[in-house]
Amino acid sequence: MIRSRLVPFTDGLSRLPWWALLTAMLGVLIAWHFATHEIYQKIVERLASGLIVTVRITLIAYSAALTLALLIALARVSKNVLIYNIATFYVEIVRGLPTLVLLLYVAFVLIPGLIVGLNGLGSTLAPFSALSGLADFLQQLRTRDITNELRVVVTLIIAYSAFLSEVFRGGIVAVEVGQMEAARALGMTYWQAMRHVVLPQAFRIALPALGNDFIAMLKDSSLASVLGVEEITRLAQNYGSSSFLYLETYNVLAYLYLVMTLGLSMFVKLIERRTTRERPRR
Repeated sequence: MIRSRLVPFTDGLSRLPWWALLTAMLGVLIAWHFATHEIYQKIVERLASGLIVTVRITLIAYSAALTLALLIALARVSKNVLIYNIATFYVEIVRGLPTLVLLLYVAFVLIPGLIVGLNGLGSTLAPFSALSGLADFLQQLRTRDITNELRVVVTLIIAYSAFLSEVFRGGIVAVEVGQMEAARALGMTYWQAMRHVVLPQAFRIALPALGNDFIAMLKDSSLASVLGVEEITRLAQNYGSSSFLYLETYNVLAYLYLVMTLGLSMFVKLIERRTTRERPRR
């Protein structure tokens, strides 16, 4: 049976990301609508400063969580029983808590308790003249000195370090055992083999999942509104309640989040395709 010449053409069309094209067209139409209506322009101007706060919280928290997650992942694959169990306890407890509950706990329990402990440490160090400056600083530290934005950042670091550590651990486990054995046979220490051989491959495997968690953190940064941090969600709530333009305000809020998350999602898919294409065949 001779296949029609149109079949390859129709197959190619079927593989096009029509949903992305439709989304892009819809996004352009909405953007044009916002740009040509004074009310929407005013709302966008009001939320612009909150957008900067949202991005700042996400970038700082994700960078720190990524570093902490890598250390936890290494502890989770360690043969040291004590280190393994401490890391596993941390991961299981944190992953078992909703992020909102964790935020409230960190903001109103953990941070105040930490400040009390630092005040006590300052009193202990006070008799030592060489540490008088540090002692005075610790004694004068108060809970109100810790901003709500910093409390949100700490919460996201704790929450996502547990999630990301499992992503890293999965990547490390996915690397063939023979890679480590070959590196050790060449005279490398365990940590040299892990740094130069295993972790680069594990990072490439885990890269798409790391990108997805970045998107998830961007959305979870909206929880900062619970503590009154003036990111875009909080500013939208304030403006909507004062102007009663709930429809217009939340349309802009949803649009801003969709632009960020869908744009990042497409970027992650692009990276995933490239890493899959470049991964050597066995």
